[in-house]
Amino acid sequence: MNRHIAPLALLLALAACQSRQPASLPVPEPAPASEQETAAEVQNLNLQQTIAADGFSSKGTIEAITEVPVYSRINEQIVSFDIELGQRIRKGQVVVRLSQDVLKDRIARGQAELERAEFQYQAILMGQGYKRHELDQAPEEIRRQARVNSGYNTAQAALQQLEHELTYCTITAPVSGAVSRVETTLYSAAMPGVPLFYIVDTEHLKVCFDVLENELPRFQAGTPIQVISIAYPSEVHKASVSAISPVVEKNGMVHLEATLAPHPHLMPGMTAIVSR
Repeated sequence: MNRHIAPLALLLALAACQSRQPASLPVPEPAPASEQETAAEVQNLNLQQTIAADGFSSKGTIEAITEVPVYSRINEQIVSFDIELGQRIRKGQVVVRLSQDVLKDRIARGQAELERAEFQYQAILMGQGYKRHELDQAPEEIRRQARVNSGYNTAQAALQQLEHELTYCTITAPVSGAVSRVETTLYSAAMPGVPLFYIVDTEHLKVCFDVLENELPRFQAGTPIQVISIAYPSEVHKASVSAISPVVEKNGMVHLEATLAPHPHLMPGMTAIVSR
């Protein structure tokens, strides 16, 4: 009986040892590569593909050639002001209306003053022997003196000035473009010399960039270049060098500017890549 127990105990001991060994863990598979590149990588790739064979490229900024402030010529309250930041405006478009109440009252008083001066003018001529229906027959020098003495010329000039100022209550855009800054609000007072808002001329753009001093011989006025905005890397815009700084900066860079044709996707402040 002991002969059967010994082998059985040995088998049980071996089974126990195997059960205490740790089970093998599965090896994790490597995560699959992403199928989509980041937006920055895509843009960078597109930009690199457009760089010319000579390898020149420079970072630049798109700017407006002009930014025009819109002013009021008179001090009146704003009664119509529908201007918003970024709004597109056409040259000649009515952008602001001012109150006409005060000016119309002054015009009414001016008309009354002119009538009084005209009556005084007639009285002076009639006092010199001319009949009312014959005043135009008086010599020009006598009529001129009568107009001066009666205050007719002064009253007429004042009325004409008021009527002209009435046109200032309607303010139109001096240029086409987009509103870049708004400095006032509806029902506030418009004052001469204080801008109501600014219009950036989006029809005339330029790209500003710097080149190394040793790269300057590549450029002269009229040199064609290519411009790609960071926002729209698939669009290539043509430009031509319009200005070269006569000064080399301390860091060995030279500032250049190039004119750009207008495009709906181009706006001042954009970062761009310039290449030849």
